[in-house]
Order: sequence, then structure tokens, then C-alpha cells
Amino acid sequence: MSNFQLFNTLSRKLEDFQPLVKDRVGMYVCGPTVYGPPHLGHVRGPVVFDVLRRFMEVKGLSVRYVRNITDVGHLVGDGDEGEDKLQKQARLEQVEPMEVAQAYTDAYNSVMDRLNVKRPSIEPKASGHIIEQIEMIQSIMSKGLAYEVNGSVYFDVAAYSKDHKYGELSGRVLDDLIAGAGEQARSLEGQDEKRSANDFALWKKASPEHIMQWSSPWGKGYPGWHIECSAMSAKYLGEEFDIHGGGMDLLFPHHEGEIAQSCAAHGTHPARFWVHHNMITINGQKMAKSLGNGIQAEALFSGDHPLLNQAYSPMTLRFFVLQAHYRGTLDFSNDALLAAQKGLQRLQAAWKTFKGLKVSATATLSFDDLHADCEAAMNNDLATAQVIASLFEWARRINLVNDSRETVDAAALEKAMGLFQTYYFDVLGLELEASADDSALDSAMQVLLELRAQAKADKNYALSDAIRDKLAASGFQIKDGKDGSSWSRS
Repeated sequence: MSNFQLFNTLSRKLEDFQPLVKDRVGMYVCGPTVYGPPHLGHVRGPVVFDVLRRFMEVKGLSVRYVRNITDVGHLVGDGDEGEDKLQKQARLEQVEPMEVAQAYTDAYNSVMDRLNVKRPSIEPKASGHIIEQIEMIQSIMSKGLAYEVNGSVYFDVAAYSKDHKYGELSGRVLDDLIAGAGEQARSLEGQDEKRSANDFALWKKASPEHIMQWSSPWGKGYPGWHIECSAMSAKYLGEEFDIHGGGMDLLFPHHEGEIAQSCAAHGTHPARFWVHHNMITINGQKMAKSLGNGIQAEALFSGDHPLLNQAYSPMTLRFFVLQAHYRGTLDFSNDALLAAQKGLQRLQAAWKTFKGLKVSATATLSFDDLHADCEAAMNNDLATAQVIASLFEWARRINLVNDSRETVDAAALEKAMGLFQTYYFDVLGLELEASADDSALDSAMQVLLELRAQAKADKNYALSDAIRDKLAASGFQIKDGKDGSSWSRS
């Protein structure tokens, strides 16, 4: 995959990407913890990594894309203490935890489908890979890098750091972490059984009231949050694979823990490239429950939220995400969404105009430079905003031809079509949406079809044929069937 560069969080620089196995890519992306409805914060990552996958596939690579579902082990405090997020939600809803997991997994995938995010090649669940997690923990313990206390197993960060660099991904220094933690962290509930406040749980002993628990060599319990991704990525992609993706909020401790676990168990880094997208803010503020500024995805599509002035389509939301570079912050506001909506409509209108362009014997316009610009932009760390800028230039040139100020020959027209199809549809993953004008046209056509059907019922065949013929002359084709008539553009 020549000239393709990705920013590697591990090295903190752009690097040339070449897969470990020729023409095949293994990519693991951290999926959702399914304890609630999908929200705005769930949107950016899947769209970014969908575009990365699509671009590699357009370049001729076969991609095995693994995105997990966390349905156990993610505790309320994002650490080693507190109630399991799914169990807490199950208690509130008075249902089984797996009912919660299934309902919100379905809701998440429904939103991803509407955003035209391709389903992963494999979508493993943490609860379905308990054996693999236990085996990995045993391997880490056999190396002397984990210890058991009262039925819980903890990763020994200090022992690991004798031969490895804990904190290399996030840039955190272990001495600083130790100084920052201090005795205050050790005195927290349950932390006193750890050798160090920096150690993290690989397996937690379950209290009698804990619903989600499994048998293990250390007694009844459940896996820690970090171990699931290490075990599942190794199972489906191997001990070393090409790309691990996720949000910057997972960099520490989750991804840092993954690296430590994998190095301890397998003696190698799990992923060659670590790719992280930045967060979405809302009107300049971080999304937080305490601020009350979270927006569920369904509310975005319906407009039913105090922060929204109207409903926005899934493609408008996808287009909005791709207008900014994935490593930069993305601020959500009604003005930004309206601008994205107008930009998307402009490109869609140009595509409709393009379909009616007439070919000339000679061309005064070329689209070769835009092909090169889009290719260069994607090769430069997925610069989707630059691709969109090239598509706007494509639209401008199409309108010049439509206004008879420029001309295109058959070859130029074919290249113009190829550019739009490759980058708008295949790489950016955008789809054409029905506009308000389309809806109005459909309503008007239905009225004409009803009038024609009534004329046929009255045996007024002259009027029925006249409606059909005049519509045909205007570019519309009427098809009669046993269930009625339908229309399409000729």
C-alpha cells in the first residue's frame, strides 16, 4: 500500500503503512459497553474506522475488522471498583444483564446501519470469551507478572516495568504515576489488597450478590475490563496484528493495559499501529452527565432534544464527522450541523445535475487533478476534509458544464463519474438521501397516478394515455402492474 501514511500514537509520528501479511490487514477497534442507548459520543469512532477500512479495501486490501462488544467487566468507575455497568442497568430495569446487553447491542448496530457503517467481520462479546481471558491471565501469572489476592488477580506493574516501559503509549511515567497515586489511592475501598495503586485487575472476585460471575482457578469471579480486548484480538487477529483503534479517552488506562498484558503474555506488542480519534464536544464543552449535554443518536435523527433546533439525517451526521480531521476535536452545534446539511445537499444536487450533462466533442475541463488530490489526501493520514473540498470543486466544475460555460467529452465525463463514485460512495461511505424536493415530486406523481387510475376505471382511455404520454415526454416512465402503477425517471 504505497505512500499511505497513518499517525501512530505509539511512535507519535506519521509512518508508512504496510500490512504484516501482503494484501491482508488485521484491525481491532474497541466497541461499545452496551449498558445504554447509543449517543453522539458513539458516532465518531465507528465512522472514522469505517472510512479507514473502506479506503484500504478500495486500495485492494482484504480487511479483517474486529470490533468487540463489552458486556461484562466494565465497572462504573472505569477502574477496579464499583458495580458492573451492565449489572447496575439490569437492576434499574429489573431484567437480566444479558437482556440489557442484547437490547443495546441491537440499538447500537441499528444506528451504525443508518450511518452506513459496515458491519465488522467479527463482533465478539467479552462474555463469550471467558476461557480465553482466563488462559491469558494464567500465562501472565506464569511469568511472575500478576498475583492473586483473596480470589482476585492483579497485574503487577512494578514487576512488568523492570523489563518493559509501562506508559509508553500514553507518555505517562511510572514514577510520576506512583507519586500521584500515593497513599490516598491505596486507601480507597478494595485498593489495599493491591501491591501498588497502579496495578489493575485481570480478574475480580465476585461477591455473592454479583449476578455476572464465572468459575475460575481463583474462585467465582469475572474478568477485568482490559483483558477482554487483549484476549479477543489475539484470538481473531494473532498475537501481533496491524492496527488497533479507539478513542483518545481509551489511551490510558485501557490501551496501556492492553499493551502490558499482551507483552507479558506473548512477548510482543499486540498492534504495530495504534490509531486514536479525538472526542466530540458540544458547543465547546466536553460531553458529561453532570452537564446534561448528552444527546442520544435517535434524538439527533428525530430532533427531539432541547439542544437541537431540528432533526438531522444520518448522512448529515456522517458528513459532519468527516469534515474535520479525525485527530482534531470536533465541536457539535446546530450551526455546524446546518452547514453540514447544506454542504451535503450541494454535492447531491451536483450529482443529479451531472446525470443530465451532455457530452461534447472536445473538453475544456479535466478532473484528473481532483483524482490525484483525493488520493493524496487519503494517503496523508485520512485527510477526509481535503477530500470533501475536492468534491466541492468537482461540483463547481459540473455546474460550469451545466451552465454551458465549459465542456466535457466522454472520457472526461467518465473520469468525473469515477471520482464521485470512488470517494463519495466507496471511501467516505456517503449515500444519496431524498430531499424535500424529492418528497414533493413523489407526492405530485402519486396524485397523477391516482388520476390516471381513475380515468382507466372510468374507461376514459384517451385521458389515461394522455397522462402517460405527457409524463414520458417530460422524462418520466410509467409502469403498470397487477398491484397498480409506479413511476421512475427515464
